[in-house]
Order: sequence, then structure tokens, then C-alpha cells
Amino acid sequence: MKKYCLLIIIFVFSLATATAQENRREVIAAQKVAYFTRQLSLSPQEARLFWPVYDEFTAKRDKIVEQRNTITRNVGKNFRNMSEKELEEAGDELIRLNLQEAELKAEYHNKFKEVLTPSKVVRLYHAENGFKNYLLNQLRSRRENMQANQRRKFQ
Repeated sequence: MKKYCLLIIIFVFSLATATAQENRREVIAAQKVAYFTRQLSLSPQEARLFWPVYDEFTAKRDKIVEQRNTITRNVGKNFRNMSEKELEEAGDELIRLNLQEAELKAEYHNKFKEVLTPSKVVRLYHAENGFKNYLLNQLRSRRENMQANQRRKFQ
């Protein structure tokens, strides 16, 4: 009986954590749309044309990034046990993925120019970096607040 209660508690906690992570992703996605729309001054017509192209681009880029992260994590965990041949293959694959990402960016640069003015395309690249910095600053601020709260507890 105790095992079942513990399993139910773990399941509910896991479900709550997954839901919280999904909610966080949705909030970040909404913030990104608002941030980009504001930074690019997108008209409703431009937004209607831009977002499907951008979403397609980010989905493809995210796949490449995930592949790269998987290789990097694998090498980080198994570095000492990997042969030179395996390390060489991992390095080659990382370079191939970097090139694939660069080709994807070049392809979508042209697609973005079909739906946005050249100045808005350049502002898009600036907005991507700005949004990353915005998220990093939020994370840093949250971390600093948590550390300050922990210090107060122990004083």
C-alpha cells in the first residue's frame, strides 16, 4: 500500500513538473512573439506572412541544435572511454551540423527577404540576440534573487 501511495505521489509530482515546464515554454514563446513583433514593428500582414516561415526555420534549427547537444553531452559523459576514432567522428559530426545550420540560415535569409524588408530582416537577427540576452538576464536575476533569499534565511 505504501509503495502505491509513493508511486502515485511521484507520478503526480512528475506530471506537475512537466506541466509547469510546458507552461514556461508557452510563456516564453508568447514573450518571443511580442518581443519580435515590437522590435520588427510587424504589421498584421507582415506578421501573417513572417511567423509561419520563422516557425519553420526555428523547428529545423532546433533539430540541428538538439543533435549537436546530444553529441556534446555524449562526449562530455564518455570522453575518457572514447577512442580517438570515436572522438574524431564526433568532432566531424559537430562540424557537419555547424555547416548544416549555416546553410539553413542562408536558405531562410532569402525566405525572410521574401516576406520582410531588408531592414526588418537585419532587425530580426538583432532581435534574436536581444531576446536571448533578455532571457539570460531574467534567469540571472532569478538566480540572484534566490541566492539573496537563501542568505537572508541563514543570517
